[in-house]
Amino acid sequence: MAQTVNIAELPLPQLEVLKSQLDQEVEFLTSSITQLKVVQTKYVEAKDCLNVLNKNNEGKELLVPLTSSMYVPGALHDVETVLIDVGTGYYVEKNVTDAKDFFKRKIEFLTKQIEKIQPALQEKHAMKQAVMEMLTLKIQQLTAVGASQSGTTTA
Repeated sequence: MAQTVNIAELPLPQLEVLKSQLDQEVEFLTSSITQLKVVQTKYVEAKDCLNVLNKNNEGKELLVPLTSSMYVPGALHDVETVLIDVGTGYYVEKNVTDAKDFFKRKIEFLTKQIEKIQPALQEKHAMKQAVMEMLTLKIQQLTAVGASQSGTTTA
């Protein structure tokens, strides 16, 4: 069970540790969302590519990628089925309709995961902002106290 702490009562060193911890959490959540969006984009592109597979394009020539910068000529013979990478080196043969459904489910799943993480990220951002404001306030207070003490000792 999480306990609440009034950040106004924390000393400066603990505020700095808390800020550092929040920085790490924000960075992790941001990275997670970015990675999920990259994968989501790949699924969207794959789903969109399935629209090319129709009877009108059967037999058409195309370039088949061997690497990201090397291609060989090929011809589109089967527009009915595709092989889908389902992870860890496993491929599943599906017809185009089932493949579209597969990608749709994956896109929806990733969207839900992003929607789950987004509020946590916003909450951590807000907490970080509050800690930073408190740090600034405490530093200003310490500076003001130091300035008034040095002014009284020289008089």
